[in-house]
Amino acid sequence: MTGSGIVTKPAVLAVIPARGGSKGVPNKNVTPVAGVPLVVRAISACLAAKRVTDVVVSTDDDHIAEVAAAAGAKIVRRPDELANDTATSESALLHALDSCYPNGPEAEVVMLVQCTSPFLTSAEIDTAASAILDGGFDSAFTAVESHGFLWRIDESGSAYGVNHDQRGRPRRQDRPKEYLETGAAYAMRTEGFRTAKHRFFGTIKAIPTDPARVLEIDEPTDLARANLLAQLIDNPPQINRSLVDAAIFDFDGTMTDDRVWIAADGTEQVATHRGDGMGVAALRRSGLPMLILSSEVNNVVTARAKKLQIDCIHGVEDKTESLKQWCERNSVDLSRVLYVGNDLNDLPCMRLVGWPIAVASAHDSVKAAAVLTTTTPGGYGAVREVASWLLGKELGK
Repeated sequence: MTGSGIVTKPAVLAVIPARGGSKGVPNKNVTPVAGVPLVVRAISACLAAKRVTDVVVSTDDDHIAEVAAAAGAKIVRRPDELANDTATSESALLHALDSCYPNGPEAEVVMLVQCTSPFLTSAEIDTAASAILDGGFDSAFTAVESHGFLWRIDESGSAYGVNHDQRGRPRRQDRPKEYLETGAAYAMRTEGFRTAKHRFFGTIKAIPTDPARVLEIDEPTDLARANLLAQLIDNPPQINRSLVDAAIFDFDGTMTDDRVWIAADGTEQVATHRGDGMGVAALRRSGLPMLILSSEVNNVVTARAKKLQIDCIHGVEDKTESLKQWCERNSVDLSRVLYVGNDLNDLPCMRLVGWPIAVASAHDSVKAAAVLTTTTPGGYGAVREVASWLLGKELGK
């Protein structure tokens, strides 16, 4: 977006609706979480996103406009009829588009980013935008994997299952994955959005996010929880190469996306990420000893380790004993070992080391045991992200 309203495609316009009439939490959009107003948190995440080209705050409130402008956002003044309790977020987006691009081509992607999600990351915003720009989707939204059994109560007061049959509920691993909309960020192909006038249309992509970061602020109690969480989320432990003497990587779900292709003859294939290979290569050049440690018996693990030129132990039932023995052979103190995992069988090893790391797609219990969680899912560059942390620089794709 330029002064004349003309852009060079592909552009991504992030719109942050922030009206002044909040009921549940008065002045909510400028209420601070850990000292930072909610609207500023949203602006900062958008400005840090690589795919976003312009950030605007749509508001009817002078104070919100002042705070947002100081944080680096452009301001779109929303008329009163679009700022009442019945006005939709879509109407605010359409008004922002008309205001930002009066004379020239519009941004290819328009995003709706909500102030009420204080822990939304720039990586999640980028992933949503990329689903449209690179993935061919028409709309995308942030979501969290849900394993909950939902119930409703009928007029008589009797409860009944919604997404399950209460008479014979399947095990978690036997249920299809379900996703809960977080309400944090949405991305839409602008042309389609103008036609549909709704955030969901065409082909839709769910962007999995870290459950630990999901919180919507609607009530004062939510605000209290956010301030407590911010102490952990805003100030994660700092890790670098000087604190780590060895890195251990699980394979399935960490170096792969946990899927497997089985041919008619029974042979298996998996997909890995080239960016992870670049991360491992950079760590190897830094002199860091590394190991792939996996219970998987498939020789594809050995093949990948050989390609990456790092040690490999696979097909073992007791990963903790193998970890201890490898560290002893390499004279490495477990307190200075980094272990990256994704599933329950990684927990014993993660509890042994000083730096347990979970990938973004990890089981909730694994994330709870980790000191850090990547923003990238396993098999999509999570290992490269860890390497970037250790080396203090971003590694290319």
